[in-house]
Amino acid sequence: VILVALAAFTFWLVKTPGKAGKLDSFATCIKDSGTLFYGAFWCPHCQNQKAIFGSSAKLLPYIECSTPDGDNQMPICTEAGVEGYPAWKFPDSVAPEVGEVSLEDLAKRTQCALPQEGLPE
Repeated sequence: VILVALAAFTFWLVKTPGKAGKLDSFATCIKDSGTLFYGAFWCPHCQNQKAIFGSSAKLLPYIECSTPDGDNQMPICTEAGVEGYPAWKFPDSVAPEVGEVSLEDLAKRTQCALPQEGLPE
């Protein structure tokens, strides 16, 4: 029940139209840095990772790795060497790194400025 509620809340945050998200410029900078974010729709850690971006998650360089039935991995992710979710491929890394990454660590790894005012809690 908690996972369903979390997924519904994350979906609502990502799909809610309106004003710009507080992390829009940060998410855009991450994308512009060449960093890639791999995940699967059924992965709770991927949902957590997206949730910290709130409505700005839609701007992340997200690549869905799961097939629609949830049983296999898409070829683009297999070819990239993704072995778990979420996975982040930074321009300075050889292989994707598995695990949730904090906003602060993303800022350091991507050289993107993290806005300090109005961050999600």
